[in-house]
Amino acid sequence: MAIYAIGDVQGCFDDLVRLLDEIEFNEHSDQLWFVGDLVNRGEKSLETLRFIKNLGTAAVTVLGNHDIHLLITANFPVRIKKKDTLQAIFNAPDCDELLDWLRHKPLFHYENGVGLLHAGLPPQWDLLQTIVMARLAEQALQSEDYKTLLMQLYGNSPDLWTTELTGIEQLRFIINCFTRIRFCDKNGRLDFQNSGELGSQPSNLKPWFDVPQRKTADVKLVFGHWSALGFYETQNCYGIDTGCIWGRELTALRLDSNSVKRFSITSQNRK
Repeated sequence: MAIYAIGDVQGCFDDLVRLLDEIEFNEHSDQLWFVGDLVNRGEKSLETLRFIKNLGTAAVTVLGNHDIHLLITANFPVRIKKKDTLQAIFNAPDCDELLDWLRHKPLFHYENGVGLLHAGLPPQWDLLQTIVMARLAEQALQSEDYKTLLMQLYGNSPDLWTTELTGIEQLRFIINCFTRIRFCDKNGRLDFQNSGELGSQPSNLKPWFDVPQRKTADVKLVFGHWSALGFYETQNCYGIDTGCIWGRELTALRLDSNSVKRFSITSQNRK
């Protein structure tokens, strides 16, 4: 069985189909690991959700910030933004089924020594705590009271991990880490203002994966979210959001062999 991690699709369904042709994906023997942001900005978010859902166990996906945004706007339309391209999902007869499926996806997937996530991790968490924190937030998202969480989820605080965090503040911090962060300072304080290329950030900030003494430094991690970073390989970390929605590339990373192998196709998106 071949395992391929797939970068941020964001509704670029036609490009996804072309990439799967490129890697000769076989849904009966291979598995796709999606880094999240299945939807939004592209024009075929509905088709993307239906396709990945219908893959069943041949697909693993973690939640990204645009996926969380879909769940929020479906329940609180006041949060819809002008650039959102989610209306086709809201209008679909299977909308509730798709949203329920998405809401039950994890924030972190760990298997065979590889962790899959959308954005990043604070330096204070080791692998065990990462798994525990992910499960804590997932349980809240999957609970009967999930709308209470979604209603309070937007916000940039707290921005520093402490074991004293509880309730909505703890959950907001956890979900912001898994779905939103790119940079933080040496103490792990999250930054939500900078999203550009490496070197564009203020001198006190580092990409989350380069913070000294990060406790997951020995864990192989695959992530997306950071289109300005492009394909990026550093010690044990692979960034695979290569800007498909911006007309650049959609990337697949084969994970099941001794050496990681990259595949990509040029996007036909014209944003």
